[in-house]
Amino acid sequence: MDDRIAVLEISNPPVNASSLAVRMGLVDGLARAGADCAAGVVLIGAGKCFVAGSDLREFELPLSKPELPDVIAAIEAAEFPVVAALHGVALGGGLELALGCDYRIAKPDAQLGLPEASLGMVPGAGGTQRLPRLIGKSRSIGMICQATRIPAAEALPFGLVDALAEGDLLDAALTFLRDTPRTKRRARDLTPPPEPTETVQAAADQVLRRGRGRPNVAEAIRLVQGADGDASAMLADERAVFQTLRVGPEATALRALFFAERRAAMVDSIDLKSARPVRRVGVIGGGTMGQGIARAVLAAGLPVTLLERDADALKRAVDAIGTHLQGQLAKGRIDAGQADARRAALTGVFDTAGLADCDLVIEAVFEDMGVKREVLAGLERTLPAEAVIASNTSYLDIDEMSAALDHPDRVIGLHFFSPADVMPLLEVVRARSTAPDVLAAGLALARRLSKQPVVAKVSEGFIGNRIYAAYRRRAELLALDGATPQAVDAAVTGFGFAMGPFAVADMSGLDIAWAMRKRQAATRDPGLRYVTIPDRLCEAGRLGRKTGAGWYDYATGKPQPDPAVAEIIETERRAAGVTSRDFPGEEIQRQLMAAIVNEAACLIDEGVAQRPSDVDVTMCNGYGFPRWTGGPLYWAARQDRGRLRADLTQLAQASGPAHRAGPVGAVLGRLMSATEE
Repeated sequence: MDDRIAVLEISNPPVNASSLAVRMGLVDGLARAGADCAAGVVLIGAGKCFVAGSDLREFELPLSKPELPDVIAAIEAAEFPVVAALHGVALGGGLELALGCDYRIAKPDAQLGLPEASLGMVPGAGGTQRLPRLIGKSRSIGMICQATRIPAAEALPFGLVDALAEGDLLDAALTFLRDTPRTKRRARDLTPPPEPTETVQAAADQVLRRGRGRPNVAEAIRLVQGADGDASAMLADERAVFQTLRVGPEATALRALFFAERRAAMVDSIDLKSARPVRRVGVIGGGTMGQGIARAVLAAGLPVTLLERDADALKRAVDAIGTHLQGQLAKGRIDAGQADARRAALTGVFDTAGLADCDLVIEAVFEDMGVKREVLAGLERTLPAEAVIASNTSYLDIDEMSAALDHPDRVIGLHFFSPADVMPLLEVVRARSTAPDVLAAGLALARRLSKQPVVAKVSEGFIGNRIYAAYRRRAELLALDGATPQAVDAAVTGFGFAMGPFAVADMSGLDIAWAMRKRQAATRDPGLRYVTIPDRLCEAGRLGRKTGAGWYDYATGKPQPDPAVAEIIETERRAAGVTSRDFPGEEIQRQLMAAIVNEAACLIDEGVAQRPSDVDVTMCNGYGFPRWTGGPLYWAARQDRGRLRADLTQLAQASGPAHRAGPVGAVLGRLMSATEE
């Protein structure tokens, strides 16, 4: 008690999750403050944050009393004002707890958000009702439905927080209560700020499109739009929706993926604290990928040395990064100080000698084994012995790439996805000789860059590209056997992907996969059916969007079916002796899923991935697989096993006599066992 102001500290390491014990403690603390005739209460989190959300493990079971709405009801019923003092993060139930307080004071960099929509739910403790009464409906719809985090400094002007604390947070909160008389001010009693109906509807339409029409997003919109109604009735409505959704299939799948993502960052027998330190990063190659990697590293606050072959190429790369920073500044995503700091942290060089002070260097040069071996050899001669050498290869064998080095133990794969500063996935590839502290350094860098790491062993395409290659092959076989490219793409987007395989191929360029097929031609098993259609498209100069034509025609800027493609497909069908047939959309979906699941089982059997759930993490974070399914293996584990076996049998028949059937049943059983632990 400080001058009749009680301080309730939430201490539940590491992130002060709103568990049953925390909720019980808060109710008890409020009751004690009332009994002691407190003039006010400050809620503050111990350690690094206020409250990072609820304990998701509790959501699998009936929730125990007091639930979070009970805690907030106790705050609102108290005769004294309650101030939430926010630092670090206040997310989900943590922000709802703060919204239930009378006032909020925060450190300027505190991050505030309601991520429930990203977990297949809606806020369940008043978030859809108290937030719009403070900041307005349209802004609340965007923040809730897109699971947006905003810093407190940005939240101050529109009333989400009442004051910023530049110095000690607790002192600021105590001063806020003590020096100015504060009365009760319940957010539930406020009226949302007025705004045009059209503005609210536009915000709703936008997030519904981005949310792919998911049921929880639609419910969140409905609840926010009703925030000017009776508060008690709307809070009860919100809670009922939350309780239904939290045990529904989508929320259950998304929680499984949430925990899988945390497991993916861990490796048995590897102590992450042993990581070699990384204070400066080098990037070799200033093309699209190299620029993206440099931007990602700069955004993480690390200095970058960028190497290009000559002054002109280096200037183009540095200028492009500068232009991108200027664009980020214009959009308000960074401030002038951040833009200047990142420009100052970027150094350009022409020779590997300029990389000598780097602790980790990532090569992002042309995907050619000879070129990459030469680059790695030059780095070994130049860099200090403790520096890490990383390759951004998408497909190539890192063991072969590093075989001629004296110290291959310092080599690791860091496979970024384009654009590297946007895409969340980072495949951390453990080569045969990679040292434990080098692997730990790769994982630590992923964390520093706010990437989702997945550890893979060396294999053609590692985890993601290997599975995607099998998926693309099955799509091409479907096109050969009678399905149109647009029918395949429509079935895939109907399943939940943002784009179909043929639209993706056109976007990335058909020549990329063509080069891979030509490299593999000498070792291709003749017992597998080979589709020549994409080769003929490439030979005709149809390389995708960049040439104005690929699987589709882009004369209008939008993909359109092209009679020339239909003619090429028909010619190749005749040459292959194929009698075409129609494929219903559901059959297309199940055959593509069978290809993904079978290849995943094969690579898990080979030890390429650590665990089945890592496949789900990879496909959801790097390849647009719909998150609300939990990932391809989580999805497969919940299918009828007889139907799945039939799909896999059809896949084998379509693929040819040399098809390899993976141990799907064993892998799914392993996934289910791990999920239930």
